[in-house]
Amino acid sequence: MDTREVTVFKNTIYRGKILNLRVDIAGLPNGKEAPREFVEHNGGVTVAALTDDAELIFVRQFRYPYMEEVLELPAGKLEKGENPLEAGKRELLEEAGVSASQYINLGEFYPSPGYTNEVIYLYGARDLTQLEQELDEDEFLNVEYIPLDKAVDMVLSNEIKDGKTQAAVLKLAALIERNAK
Repeated sequence: MDTREVTVFKNTIYRGKILNLRVDIAGLPNGKEAPREFVEHNGGVTVAALTDDAELIFVRQFRYPYMEEVLELPAGKLEKGENPLEAGKRELLEEAGVSASQYINLGEFYPSPGYTNEVIYLYGARDLTQLEQELDEDEFLNVEYIPLDKAVDMVLSNEIKDGKTQAAVLKLAALIERNAK
């Protein structure tokens, strides 16, 4: 059965700095129409930076929607048309004050395909050089180093709740384990 839908009508109801909200009319496979609410987003990037001591660099920052501090890997939003790897390099330097000479593509994922077109790109980084943080004016965070094995345990025990961080930690750990065999 063909499950594809077609856009009949686009209606942007809000344009913001980081997202837009649309309520479209979609043509369904059965010939009927239905509203489709969704958030347009340029996407994001996350970098799992691994030190020579097998520690990942995390940032802990307050996340307003949850009203709590969240432990995450360095990450950020993409500007329209921005290369994800270049954005990852920028975010790693800004948030952690680190650059890397080696990057590996860990893939991409759709964080919430039911209501947003956001794509998050994941990278691993090695051969790190410590520099200075370059935080945005409205950015406040603390850097933490956590051994990779402990980070995996923290994902599995739900101590790390951020989805992009969970995906990057588990993918990096699986790749390292696979390459060790």
